[in-house]
Amino acid sequence: MRQSVVVVAGERESVVRGVGWRWPGRARALSGALTGLAALLVLAALVMPDSADRLGPAAFVRIPAEAVVGAVVLPALPRRPRVAVAAGCGVLLAALTVLNALDMGFRQYLGRTFDVVLDWSLLGDAESYLEDSLGSGTARAAVAGALALVLLLFVLLALSVVRLTELLARHPGTARRSTLIAAVAWVACASLGLAPAAVPLASHRTVTALRGQVHRVSDTLRDEAEFRKVARADAFGNTPGERLVPDLRGKDVIFAFVESYGRSAIEDPVMAPGVDRMLDARTKALAKAGFHARSGWLTSATYGGSSWLGHSTTMSGLWISNQQRYRTVMASDRLSLTGAFRKTGAFETVGVMPGVQKGWPEQKWYGLDKVYDAFRLGYRGPKFSWSTMPDQYALQQYQERVHGRRPAAGKGRMSLLVLTSSHQPWAPVPSMVDWDRLGDGSAFKAMEAAGAKAADVIADTAKSRAEYGKSVQYSVTALTEWLQRYGTKDTVLVFLGDHQPIARVSGTHASRDVPVSLVAKDPKLLDRTADWHWTDGLRPAHDAPVWKMSAFRDRFLRAYGSTPGPGKN
Repeated sequence: MRQSVVVVAGERESVVRGVGWRWPGRARALSGALTGLAALLVLAALVMPDSADRLGPAAFVRIPAEAVVGAVVLPALPRRPRVAVAAGCGVLLAALTVLNALDMGFRQYLGRTFDVVLDWSLLGDAESYLEDSLGSGTARAAVAGALALVLLLFVLLALSVVRLTELLARHPGTARRSTLIAAVAWVACASLGLAPAAVPLASHRTVTALRGQVHRVSDTLRDEAEFRKVARADAFGNTPGERLVPDLRGKDVIFAFVESYGRSAIEDPVMAPGVDRMLDARTKALAKAGFHARSGWLTSATYGGSSWLGHSTTMSGLWISNQQRYRTVMASDRLSLTGAFRKTGAFETVGVMPGVQKGWPEQKWYGLDKVYDAFRLGYRGPKFSWSTMPDQYALQQYQERVHGRRPAAGKGRMSLLVLTSSHQPWAPVPSMVDWDRLGDGSAFKAMEAAGAKAADVIADTAKSRAEYGKSVQYSVTALTEWLQRYGTKDTVLVFLGDHQPIARVSGTHASRDVPVSLVAKDPKLLDRTADWHWTDGLRPAHDAPVWKMSAFRDRFLRAYGSTPGPGKN
């Protein structure tokens, strides 16, 4: 019995020894794998490009100068400071990586980089857009996932830098030789300008990104002070009301913005054929109804989104390219183009804003006596993704509630319309119905249910481009059919896009130009703009004049008889 116990004990000892013999090998393999993953993560963060079109294998096969410097400095520190500094470097690298990712997204959607001072508020708008497009559950899941990913990135990069630093500190000889080889390779690649696949092998991407962020913050803070001075200089700020737009007295003047209506809709080979046919057909239809049209181009202050920047740029005569400038103007007494009509005392002023779903204090700056938002148009139908209602319905309600009623005796009317059906994600897109069958919008339920789903379109470039083209055709058709149906000899319509669609639809190198059209029955009203040299019809020629959007206010005011007053200090 004792012998058997010894045998069993011996077997157990052998097994234990076998496990103990195998475990160090597995531990070393696991440790090596974790170190390799840490190195790859840090390398990817150090050399990650800031634009989606630069992503590719070549972008990550580079020698980062920051890694070489870190390999020299960090291991030389005493252990406790070394760990703290390494963790701090990892956190800083994670922060720059997040900002880098935001830059990529902003370039893709807004055609510019992320402003670390001004743009955080836009992330809330992005969440609201996802809720309207994909549903609240999907939006909450996406936000939670993004926050978890950011937190994980901070933790992993901090741990990775610490792990790599400790490894170098434990093997100083190997670390010095490896660092020297990397440094020599970096200098050689930089000196020779080696750049296979047009990507330099010698990288200092992180230092460049950090320097860029510092400059952007400095530029933003300086721009705020400079812009306040520019905004106070207003050629028409002190012009008496009787000297503003005297040639439009008694007229029915309408300014209408068509969401995301950009040059790409008219000139892109995929979208243009359908849009151009529509514009030509609508030009002929309006001509039969007695209307004349001329069109040109304006360069928008925004791109892909932030429509309010385009609206306020057009109406203020200032280049409002960021949120700080927008807030500055909204809090000022700068004369808006719409406010100029109110200042005359000869016009009723009204706004129709189906996209406004909360308080809109900007009404005061725009000089609007009354505003019809999403909740004041009596709509009982379904939302079309982000758009609260089809443009045709909003226009019919404008007719019934505003345009179809006479203004006060002796007064004209100025209206500001902001249409929304061509807002991304362009799914589902409504279609035209009989104007007399619009009712309260309930008739759109079947149309919305049968239309394309936002989730199927939002990430598909081909579908997005096709549906975008359809949405522009719908919005412009609705507006011009309304004009054809309800416009009078006194109607003057100016309609334009607020910005180009996102880069995934318009292209990464698309301009910021948007079409603008002036339509009226009275040819004398168009003749006042003869020196603008715009193209006849609703479709501007490729080489038609291009102005900055901020130039429109003053040109329009002067064309219709306004005279500048003494500037404001």
